[in-house]
Amino acid sequence: MLLDHIDSPTDLKKLPLSELPQLAQEIRHFLIEKLSATGGHLAPNLGVVELTLAMHYLFDSPKDKFIFDVGHQAYVHKILTGRMGRFDTLRQKDGLCGFVKRTESEHDVWEAGHSSTSLSAAAGMALARDLKGESNRVIAVIGDGALTGGMALEALNHIGHEKRKLTVILNDNEMSIAPNVGALHNYLGKVRSDKTYRKAKEEFEAFLRKIPAVGGKLAKTAERFKDGIKYLVVPGMLFEEFGLKYLGPVDGHDTEKLVEALRQADKVDGPVLLHVLTVKGKGYSPAEADSHKWHGITPYKIESGQVVKPVGPPMYTEVFGNTLIELAEKDDRIVAITPAMPGGSGLLGFEKRFPNRMFDVGIAEQHAATMAAAMAMEGMKPVFAVYSTFLQRAYDQVVHDICRHNANVIFAIDRAGLVGADGETHQGIYDIAFLRHIPNMVLMMPKDENELRRMMKTAVEYDEGPIAVRYPRVNGLGVEMDEDPQPLPIGKWEKLRDGDFAAVLAVGPMLQVAEEAAELLKRDGLNVRVINARFIKPLDEEMLRELASEHLPLVVLEEAAVAGGLGSAILEFYAENHIPNVSVSLVGIPDRFIEHASIKEQRVDSGLTAEHVAAELRSKALRVRQKAT
Repeated sequence: MLLDHIDSPTDLKKLPLSELPQLAQEIRHFLIEKLSATGGHLAPNLGVVELTLAMHYLFDSPKDKFIFDVGHQAYVHKILTGRMGRFDTLRQKDGLCGFVKRTESEHDVWEAGHSSTSLSAAAGMALARDLKGESNRVIAVIGDGALTGGMALEALNHIGHEKRKLTVILNDNEMSIAPNVGALHNYLGKVRSDKTYRKAKEEFEAFLRKIPAVGGKLAKTAERFKDGIKYLVVPGMLFEEFGLKYLGPVDGHDTEKLVEALRQADKVDGPVLLHVLTVKGKGYSPAEADSHKWHGITPYKIESGQVVKPVGPPMYTEVFGNTLIELAEKDDRIVAITPAMPGGSGLLGFEKRFPNRMFDVGIAEQHAATMAAAMAMEGMKPVFAVYSTFLQRAYDQVVHDICRHNANVIFAIDRAGLVGADGETHQGIYDIAFLRHIPNMVLMMPKDENELRRMMKTAVEYDEGPIAVRYPRVNGLGVEMDEDPQPLPIGKWEKLRDGDFAAVLAVGPMLQVAEEAAELLKRDGLNVRVINARFIKPLDEEMLRELASEHLPLVVLEEAAVAGGLGSAILEFYAENHIPNVSVSLVGIPDRFIEHASIKEQRVDSGLTAEHVAAELRSKALRVRQKAT
């Protein structure tokens, strides 16, 4: 096999161009086999095999900078840069990262867990190169879905202004995760399909080449005439209006054509965009048929394409989606908004049931947030379904357009807490810190899937401003579900277990950990009070005063960053109200990025275990009692 002899880009360059198609086939087979055991981003990587081969065949990484937008489509890049032997560890603790990672290889020059950053990074690297007087190439690979992100368009505008030499490869597969939406997507469709333009452009360029060189004036006139033909045939020519030379479209699965197109792009003295057409999931029929499902996949059976799923209760995401449908049946104000994640956010059923009340805005979280604010001001009840880590991008809009206007927007924050194999770029551990300090915000988290239903009901009936419910990327507990969920009193906590030794205040999945810790201490005759601190904002001030009056040592347990989290809020409350002699310990995510591993392993590394909490409760209570005596 050719692949057995490829351990670096140097090995690849030794092959004749005619052998690259066979190598591409071997790489696809390798990916399909390895990911069937580990899971991962299959469809995106199957779509860029030939493109990645062509890049490494022609250019010289790491001297030449390859910038992959997001980086989940860089598995082929990893194979070609000496990491093929580590694919059995993909997305596992201390194993190969599922995204580009700078500490993993000198060939990984840019990390990103969310889209639309590659063009800004390319602009920065090109500017730095020129300022240092160097001559390396800068090549950014961006998907057509990522171009719906405003940051990408901002970068295009600046790239065209600066006119530095760099290459943008537009990987056009008509997909981000879900099918792409919007005017830009429709524009690319015209470019893909307009054979008339390509033929006219080629014929006219051939005609110009035959004209004898008779001076600069004629050459400039001819160039303007050529541009006029171009504008007549393809309205807009968006990228050239931005200031980039446009080449393509090119078949993204023909290595010979790709290498030649990249050579032509490299000859351009300035910014150039090469439009490459690819098929997401190429070479594996289940992934080609449903690239949405196979974008990021759990382990599967190769022959049938059947996904291996654990048996158990539904995930919180599914419970959210089903509950939203039930609520929308009774309240026609409810609309759903998602930034390119209808499947991941559990909204496919809602979209099918209420197609006119479902809005997928593409990868545009900022737009989604402001649009939700405006819809709320007009009497609707928008539900902004978004991953915790992606909501970070809309912070400014949450502050100014939603909270400052006190708009009745519901935030459904999925993937809140640790997320496992996706790792540090996707951990949903910062939203408490960046939401709870904003005026008018209500923030809550359920202890189980039935309480999630009750919180959804609470949010729909709450008409006094923005309200958010955050929930984890795990299965529910299998509790009995209320047929008619009732709203919760805003800002009221729930005592799950009584005790006079100490108290642990926990939210979400950490309540299970708190209960287990209480059971460990109960064996020694120590009774720990367990409180479901389900409202992170507003706090249950009455219960906090009660705990202070009893002089109970407190441990606050949260699967979120300690800095700015629930524990911080509780400490602020006691300080602001001048309530002395309250002993509070904080157990949560430490001040560091949490790398990829299983959620269980990440919790162990962060001290979010029953054993650690029990030890903290014991030592805390003993210190308080020793101090009292």
